[in-house]
Amino acid sequence: MRIYTRTGDKGQTGVIGGRVDKDDVRVEAYGTTDELNCFLGQAISAIDAAEERFADLRDDLQTIQQELFDCGSDLALLKPELRPYKVTADLVDRLETWIDKYDAETPDIARFILPGGSELSSRLHICRTVCRRAERRVVTLSKQTEINEEVRRYLNRLSDLFFTVARTANHRHGVSDVEYIRSPDVFRRKSK
Repeated sequence: MRIYTRTGDKGQTGVIGGRVDKDDVRVEAYGTTDELNCFLGQAISAIDAAEERFADLRDDLQTIQQELFDCGSDLALLKPELRPYKVTADLVDRLETWIDKYDAETPDIARFILPGGSELSSRLHICRTVCRRAERRVVTLSKQTEINEEVRRYLNRLSDLFFTVARTANHRHGVSDVEYIRSPDVFRRKSK
Protein backbone atom coordinates (compact mmCIF):
# COMPACT_ATOMS: atom_id res chain seq x y z
CA MET A 1 0.00 0.00 0.00
CA ARG A 2 1.30 3.45 -0.86
CA ILE A 3 1.20 6.11 1.85
CA TYR A 4 0.46 8.90 -0.61
CA THR A 5 -2.80 8.81 -2.56
CA ARG A 6 -2.76 12.22 -4.26
CA THR A 7 -6.50 12.54 -3.51
CA GLY A 8 -5.89 15.49 -1.18
CA ASP A 9 -3.85 17.54 -3.60
CA LYS A 10 -6.74 19.91 -4.25
CA GLY A 11 -7.35 20.74 -0.60
CA GLN A 12 -9.93 18.14 0.35
CA THR A 13 -9.75 15.05 2.52
CA GLY A 14 -11.87 11.97 3.03
CA VAL A 15 -14.00 11.58 6.13
CA ILE A 16 -16.41 8.81 7.00
CA GLY A 17 -19.27 9.39 4.57
CA GLY A 18 -17.75 11.88 2.14
CA ARG A 19 -15.13 14.55 1.52
CA VAL A 20 -14.58 17.95 3.12
CA ASP A 21 -12.08 20.79 2.79
CA LYS A 22 -8.90 20.25 4.77
CA ASP A 23 -9.56 23.39 6.81
CA ASP A 24 -13.12 22.31 7.68
CA VAL A 25 -13.95 22.63 11.39
CA ARG A 26 -14.53 18.86 11.45
CA VAL A 27 -10.96 18.23 10.31
CA GLU A 28 -9.71 20.80 12.81
CA ALA A 29 -11.57 18.99 15.61
CA TYR A 30 -10.33 15.49 14.88
CA GLY A 31 -6.91 16.79 13.85
CA THR A 32 -6.44 18.49 17.20
CA THR A 33 -7.54 15.28 18.90
CA ASP A 34 -4.88 13.45 16.89
CA GLU A 35 -2.31 16.07 17.94
CA LEU A 36 -3.29 15.43 21.57
CA ASN A 37 -2.75 11.71 21.04
CA CYS A 38 0.77 12.43 19.76
CA PHE A 39 1.62 14.48 22.84
CA LEU A 40 0.16 11.73 25.01
CA GLY A 41 2.40 9.19 23.29
CA GLN A 42 5.34 11.45 24.06
CA ALA A 43 4.30 11.62 27.72
CA ILE A 44 3.96 7.84 27.92
CA SER A 45 7.45 7.47 26.48
CA ALA A 46 8.77 9.39 29.51
CA ILE A 47 7.60 6.55 31.78
CA ASP A 48 10.27 3.94 32.38
CA ALA A 49 8.67 0.61 31.46
CA ALA A 50 10.49 -1.11 34.33
CA GLU A 51 9.25 1.34 36.95
CA GLU A 52 6.37 -0.38 38.72
CA ARG A 53 5.13 2.72 40.57
CA PHE A 54 3.93 4.09 37.23
CA ALA A 55 2.52 0.85 35.74
CA ASP A 56 -1.11 1.76 36.48
CA LEU A 57 -0.68 5.25 35.08
CA ARG A 58 1.05 3.95 31.93
CA ASP A 59 -1.73 1.39 31.37
CA ASP A 60 -4.48 3.99 31.84
CA LEU A 61 -2.78 6.47 29.50
CA GLN A 62 -2.35 3.79 26.84
CA THR A 63 -6.07 3.02 27.13
CA ILE A 64 -6.79 6.72 26.64
CA GLN A 65 -4.70 6.70 23.45
CA GLN A 66 -7.02 4.05 22.01
CA GLU A 67 -10.07 6.05 23.07
CA LEU A 68 -8.71 9.27 21.56
CA PHE A 69 -8.59 7.41 18.25
CA ASP A 70 -12.26 6.54 18.84
CA CYS A 71 -12.98 10.22 19.51
CA GLY A 72 -11.35 11.16 16.21
CA SER A 73 -13.29 8.46 14.42
CA ASP A 74 -16.60 9.76 15.81
CA LEU A 75 -15.66 13.33 14.88
CA ALA A 76 -14.78 12.22 11.33
CA LEU A 77 -18.25 10.69 10.91
CA LEU A 78 -20.00 12.95 8.41
CA LYS A 79 -23.24 10.96 8.49
CA PRO A 80 -24.07 9.56 11.96
CA GLU A 81 -26.48 7.06 10.46
CA LEU A 82 -23.56 5.16 8.91
CA ARG A 83 -22.51 3.46 12.16
CA PRO A 84 -22.93 3.66 15.94
CA TYR A 85 -20.73 6.04 17.87
CA LYS A 86 -17.72 4.54 19.63
CA VAL A 87 -17.39 6.97 22.56
CA THR A 88 -20.04 6.32 25.20
CA ALA A 89 -21.04 7.68 28.60
CA ASP A 90 -19.40 4.76 30.41
CA LEU A 91 -15.99 5.95 29.15
CA VAL A 92 -16.67 9.37 30.69
CA ASP A 93 -17.76 7.72 33.95
CA ARG A 94 -14.55 5.69 34.03
CA LEU A 95 -12.48 8.86 33.58
CA GLU A 96 -14.22 10.31 36.64
CA THR A 97 -13.32 7.18 38.61
CA TRP A 98 -9.68 7.53 37.56
CA ILE A 99 -9.67 11.24 38.48
CA ASP A 100 -10.93 10.41 41.97
CA LYS A 101 -8.41 7.57 42.34
CA TYR A 102 -5.37 9.63 41.35
CA ASP A 103 -6.56 12.76 43.18
CA ALA A 104 -6.82 10.80 46.44
CA GLU A 105 -3.10 10.09 46.15
CA THR A 106 -1.97 13.71 45.91
CA PRO A 107 -1.61 16.35 48.62
CA ASP A 108 -4.24 19.04 49.00
CA ILE A 109 -3.82 22.19 46.97
CA ALA A 110 -5.12 25.66 47.68
CA ARG A 111 -3.61 27.68 44.83
CA PHE A 112 -3.33 27.39 41.10
CA ILE A 113 -0.60 25.03 39.91
CA LEU A 114 1.89 25.99 37.21
CA PRO A 115 3.00 23.38 34.68
CA GLY A 116 6.24 21.85 35.80
CA GLY A 117 7.97 19.74 38.37
CA SER A 118 8.98 16.43 36.86
CA GLU A 119 9.42 15.85 33.13
CA LEU A 120 6.40 13.53 33.05
CA SER A 121 4.24 16.08 34.85
CA SER A 122 5.28 18.80 32.41
CA ARG A 123 4.39 16.59 29.45
CA LEU A 124 1.01 15.75 30.97
CA HIS A 125 0.30 19.47 31.43
CA ILE A 126 0.96 19.92 27.70
CA CYS A 127 -1.60 17.15 27.10
CA ARG A 128 -4.05 19.04 29.35
CA THR A 129 -3.78 22.25 27.35
CA VAL A 130 -3.97 20.55 23.95
CA CYS A 131 -6.99 18.62 25.25
CA ARG A 132 -8.70 21.90 26.15
CA ARG A 133 -8.01 23.17 22.62
CA ALA A 134 -9.45 19.97 21.14
CA GLU A 135 -12.54 20.47 23.29
CA ARG A 136 -12.90 24.04 21.99
CA ARG A 137 -12.68 22.78 18.40
CA VAL A 138 -15.37 20.18 19.14
CA VAL A 139 -17.62 22.89 20.62
CA THR A 140 -17.20 24.90 17.41
CA LEU A 141 -18.07 21.84 15.33
CA SER A 142 -21.14 21.10 17.48
CA LYS A 143 -22.52 24.56 16.68
CA GLN A 144 -22.53 23.66 12.98
CA THR A 145 -23.57 20.03 12.89
CA GLU A 146 -24.66 17.04 14.90
CA ILE A 147 -21.83 15.37 16.82
CA ASN A 148 -21.43 12.65 19.40
CA GLU A 149 -21.93 14.73 22.55
CA GLU A 150 -20.05 12.11 24.56
CA VAL A 151 -16.84 13.10 22.73
CA ARG A 152 -17.17 16.63 24.08
CA ARG A 153 -17.85 15.32 27.59
CA TYR A 154 -14.95 12.87 27.29
CA LEU A 155 -12.49 15.61 26.33
CA ASN A 156 -13.75 17.84 29.13
CA ARG A 157 -13.17 15.12 31.72
CA LEU A 158 -9.91 14.07 30.11
CA SER A 159 -8.35 17.50 30.62
CA ASP A 160 -9.24 17.21 34.32
CA LEU A 161 -7.60 13.79 34.39
CA PHE A 162 -4.43 15.17 32.80
CA PHE A 163 -4.25 17.85 35.52
CA THR A 164 -4.71 15.20 38.19
CA VAL A 165 -2.19 12.72 36.80
CA ALA A 166 0.35 15.50 36.25
CA ARG A 167 0.13 16.12 40.00
CA THR A 168 0.29 12.37 40.63
CA ALA A 169 3.45 12.13 38.53
CA ASN A 170 5.09 14.85 40.62
CA HIS A 171 3.97 13.20 43.84
CA ARG A 172 5.31 9.79 42.82
CA HIS A 173 8.60 11.37 41.77
CA GLY A 174 8.83 13.14 45.13
CA VAL A 175 8.70 16.53 43.41
CA SER A 176 6.50 19.35 44.67
CA ASP A 177 3.93 20.96 42.42
CA VAL A 178 4.85 24.46 41.32
CA GLU A 179 2.36 26.85 42.91
CA TYR A 180 1.40 30.13 41.32
CA ILE A 181 2.66 32.34 44.12
CA ARG A 182 0.39 35.30 43.38
CA SER A 183 -2.71 33.12 43.51
CA PRO A 184 -5.15 33.50 46.35
CA ASP A 185 -6.48 30.29 47.85
CA VAL A 186 -8.97 29.09 45.25
CA PHE A 187 -9.32 25.36 45.88
CA ARG A 188 -11.14 23.68 48.71
CA ARG A 189 -9.42 21.07 50.75
CA LYS A 190 -10.25 17.48 49.95
CA SER A 191 -12.36 15.65 52.46
CA LYS A 192 -10.42 12.56 53.38
